[in-house]
Amino acid sequence: MISDDRPRLDPPVSPNWFASLLRPAPDSAVADNLRRGKPAWADAIHLLWTIWVFMTPVFSGGFTLRWVLLTLSSYPVFLLLYARLLLSPRHHAPRYALAMVALATVLVPWYPSGISYFIFGCVMLRVCGRGSWWVYLLQLAVLNAVFCSAAMFSHYPWQSLVWIPAVSFIIGMVVNVEAVNKDKDAALQLSQDEVRRLATTAERERIGRDLHDLLGHTLSLITLKLELARKLHDRGDARARQEIGEAEDIAREALAQVRSAVTGIRASDMAGELASARLLLECQQVHLQYAPPPPMPVDVERGLALVLREAATNIVRHAQATQARVDFMLEGRMLAMQIRDDGRGGMQVEGNGLCGMRERVAALGGNLQVQSARGEGTVLTVRVPLAAATTPLPPGTPPSLAQDGAA
Repeated sequence: MISDDRPRLDPPVSPNWFASLLRPAPDSAVADNLRRGKPAWADAIHLLWTIWVFMTPVFSGGFTLRWVLLTLSSYPVFLLLYARLLLSPRHHAPRYALAMVALATVLVPWYPSGISYFIFGCVMLRVCGRGSWWVYLLQLAVLNAVFCSAAMFSHYPWQSLVWIPAVSFIIGMVVNVEAVNKDKDAALQLSQDEVRRLATTAERERIGRDLHDLLGHTLSLITLKLELARKLHDRGDARARQEIGEAEDIAREALAQVRSAVTGIRASDMAGELASARLLLECQQVHLQYAPPPPMPVDVERGLALVLREAATNIVRHAQATQARVDFMLEGRMLAMQIRDDGRGGMQVEGNGLCGMRERVAALGGNLQVQSARGEGTVLTVRVPLAAATTPLPPGTPPSLAQDGAA
């Protein structure tokens, strides 16, 4: 029996072990930021509030050696808990928030700066949690009772026993409202994506049916004509030339029909967006009326469709409306699209959505006007020039195409 006397090496430690600690869980706060197009560490900006860890000694006894040692030992632990809270799965994150509270409670007899750790823990408990607001309020009450009891036995001044729970409750409730709005925005985005997916699927099915109805019969007829022409040619019959000519005419007619169908498909962006907007608004109890869109260049149609999408989203989020309307008007060589609602109006500051709409309209060489008197709803009017290549309107179309209708 031959023995192997070679030295055995322990399996090497993976060089990626540290990277794995920083890899966000699929349902973590960092992963959520990435899905929304935000930087991975967008929430790290809140660490600026930890300046109070270093400012507290200014108001309570100065910078002592004990404060320095406790800061050097506790602050890195706090940063680690904060990072793990943002990287961990949602159902694990609350334990790190509670660990912040526990760290502050343990240090409270000797380290007033730990109050900042406590407030961070209370706030992050809501940020990472998904419970109802009354459960969060109950958690805040219990945590404040425990922490304030520890502070009272450590002979903190009565002013601290008042402002600590006040600050934690106020900031906690503000964050709670923001979390609720964030959840609603996420649900709205999901509903919009689903509406667009359904509209896209319906449009693909329509295109398939149109192409089948358009080309199926025509190609079958051409095939029969050519087969007949071949047989006639084999027999030396002069009618073969006539059959070939008829097949050629049918092919030209089919080509014209295909071109017309492609033009209709290209013009479906605005029609599809109107249908999506109606579904989205109806889900929020807002009735939308609109007119069929007129023919327009593809680039103009796509730009106006994106403006309509953003406007419908703004109506859902901010308008508190019950009725909305989209009209199209042809004003010489200018096409106007007007979107109005009967909501609260009173818009004073233009957000990112409206600024984005202005940029899209400006890229088309047009202009955007907003009228938003308080209590009278909002009227958004977009005017863009039509290029010379614009598809002509059907004969007899009135200058105003604003008629109630549905796609």
